Amino acid sequence: MKLKSFYCIALMVALLSSCGSVKNVAYLQNSDEVDLSQSRVLYDAHIMPKDQLTITVSTTNDEAAKPFNLTVPTPYTTNSRSTYSQAMLQTYLVDNDGYITFPILGSLRVSGLTKSECEQMILSKIRPYMAATENPVVTVRMSSYSISVLGEVTRPGSYQVAREKISILEALAQAGDLTIYGVRDRVKLIREDASGQKEIYVLNLNDASIVNSPYYYLQQNDIVYVEPNKVKARNSSVGATTSLWFTATSIVISLASLLYNVLKK
Repeated sequence: MKLKSFYCIALMVALLSSCGSVKNVAYLQNSDEVDLSQSRVLYDAHIMPKDQLTITVSTTNDEAAKPFNLTVPTPYTTNSRSTYSQAMLQTYLVDNDGYITFPILGSLRVSGLTKSECEQMILSKIRPYMAATENPVVTVRMSSYSISVLGEVTRPGSYQVAREKISILEALAQAGDLTIYGVRDRVKLIREDASGQKEIYVLNLNDASIVNSPYYYLQQNDIVYVEPNKVKARNSSVGATTSLWFTATSIVISLASLLYNVLKK
């Protein structure tokens, strides 16, 4: 009778703990209580030192744009001999002070500008070099926009962001989502600003108000770290021998319980 009571209590504890764990797993739990009107913002990434930019100037007269569109040959090896493929547009590395060196125009400060602001700035500077009838178009792309996701996710690693905009939920989705061992209310975001200053922010994915957070959208080179919960931490500290010992003990207890029930009859 005492053994049956013990099993009942153990089952109740297991059920209660499973209910608690479900609360810790679900994202955006209080979405019906959050004012989403505050999230009505279109995010624009800002250019930072060490970004690589691809800048294209387009005109109706190709010769007018040619001085601004530097190209570099792309090397490759075939039959143990080095050769060059079709030329590609030159990329521009933003230095630590936030400048690039652009053809004809020289040194330009681009750090802190959005892509659109950078395009307008370059456009205003190249107009004096164009005919009055020419209507040039400047296109700026960030060719090094990437983020990293580490810790308790399915596929940790670095990911390229093609459209220069990604939310923390989208980044975690690219990494295969959090594992069941990931702590969802203490996700760490490591961010470096244009001066090199690093900050660590703690985000709660269980709380729907995260969509209103200034850290909901990730900047280039952000690092997202998902820490393991206590269960995973405990398991990682248990050696293989200890795990086998626990397994064997569990089997012995199960067999003893079975024999007890059989003999009792």
